[in-house]
Amino acid sequence: KVVDRIKKAVKNKEKICIYGDYDVDGVASVSIMLKYFNSINYPVSFYIPDRVEEGYGLNREAVEKTANDGTELIITVDCGISSIDEVEFANSLGVDVIITDHHECQEILPDAYAIINPKQENCTYPFSELCGCGLALKLIQALTPEGVFKKSIYEYLHITAIATIADVV
Repeated sequence: KVVDRIKKAVKNKEKICIYGDYDVDGVASVSIMLKYFNSINYPVSFYIPDRVEEGYGLNREAVEKTANDGTELIITVDCGISSIDEVEFANSLGVDVIITDHHECQEILPDAYAIINPKQENCTYPFSELCGCGLALKLIQALTPEGVFKKSIYEYLHITAIATIADVV
């Protein structure tokens, strides 16, 4: 579902915003997503909230700003699993949200277009301890033809390794 939505956005030339956390894992996640979209020559924007002024995760003002800039799809990396109100607000603005996050899920999940989180109940992915950047790498793998990914993985591994160590997972 996520791959189809991202490919649809690219095909239809929709504006995509990568929304990350301000820590090493979040910034690394944004970085490899930007590398991926650059590799397919597709321009995307990104947003990393200010730690002091905005705090962790999606925030309403940032969602509104990206929507006003024409964003039609927000892809979160390393955040979003607890952003119920912010995702609802994005939905009301006509912005789809794909959440990729490795943090613990709460009882109620955001009403996002889709959620990638190996800690979700009933998730069958065999390893639930990936960092956010590890999830972003798996998303890139899903978006990339196998032969191309086998060659391009080296563009992402060093950044993903730093994020994994920095996030202590």
